[in-house]
Amino acid sequence: MSTIAQLGIPAEEFALRETLSRVPDVTVEAERVVAHDDERVMPFVWAAGEDLAAFEDALAEDSSVENERRLTDLPDGRFYQMEWVESVEVLLHSMTEHGAAVLKARGQDGRWHLRILFSDRAAVSQTHAFCRERDVAADVEQIHDLDGRDGGGQHGLTAEQYEAVTTALETGYYEVPRGSSARDLAADLDISHQALSERLRRGHGNLVANALTVDAVREGDDELATE
Repeated sequence: MSTIAQLGIPAEEFALRETLSRVPDVTVEAERVVAHDDERVMPFVWAAGEDLAAFEDALAEDSSVENERRLTDLPDGRFYQMEWVESVEVLLHSMTEHGAAVLKARGQDGRWHLRILFSDRAAVSQTHAFCRERDVAADVEQIHDLDGRDGGGQHGLTAEQYEAVTTALETGYYEVPRGSSARDLAADLDISHQALSERLRRGHGNLVANALTVDAVREGDDELATE
């Protein structure tokens, strides 16, 4: 059963640790996070705030970042491409070992909140254990199973979108490199390539825009570790 989990990680133990500490008023959101190799991930990052000049100065000196490049400069923020090269083991483990997909990563005031789509709760538990073994203070802030019990539309997804997204996850479509192609996935679902593209795009949009309705994990609850 596919599961959405939100992990909270201190920036000092993750990416942009020096930058977010120096400019706490700037908010960053990472998009299209992919594994670049066995030691780094390559996200596109949107930064918004009043002091983006200070943000860029800090970014240039941040040891957890390499090859940063501003792509777009708009009135309400700036868009960058960069590589995260240190302390991103939790993402690499989730993406390479469990085929997880990063739906959203938001950093502000020294902390990251990562919303990740896992194949099941066991993968969440294994990722959480992986963090504990490496003394990474990752908290499971929210978790929700995509079981369809909300009656019809699964957490903002239509039945068709839900089927496309979960099938894509199960067949390795989100892995890097991909375990299945868009053509293979369309054939599995018996739909056209165009229909698949529209279902995935709209499904991803609904997942992010609606942010899902998730169940908070209570402090001290060991249900996650035992399931």
